[in-house]
Amino acid sequence: MAHAKAVIETAHYATAIDAGGHRIVADEPPANGGADAGPAPYDLLLAALSACTAITLKMYADRKQWPLTRATVELHFTRDAEKNEKIDRVLHLEGDLSEEQRARFGAIAERTPVTLTLKRGLPILTTLAPAGR
Repeated sequence: MAHAKAVIETAHYATAIDAGGHRIVADEPPANGGADAGPAPYDLLLAALSACTAITLKMYADRKQWPLTRATVELHFTRDAEKNEKIDRVLHLEGDLSEEQRARFGAIAERTPVTLTLKRGLPILTTLAPAGR
């Protein structure tokens, strides 16, 4: 389904990513020892969720022929002192939409593919490739 590969060499901490044939650079901000050459890993996580949400809302609007002219998905990841983590999502919807349509978009956002994956959690299986590969 999806595939990504990240390569880091000697730079602190610029990482070249190939995601589905698209090149992305990730990095850490200077406060964490990086050069801020690209988004940090949690920014990329939020980017994936926000993109999935926006695309799903647009697909739904197109299918229903609803007058959604713009959807902006704003996300904030937080972690408190007890290490409780959460993502706050705010939908900014533009167009001549009824309150019922707006509410439906909110419900749809809760069921986007990436949203459901994050809410369910998933196993991450790690293996080591043979040395030299």
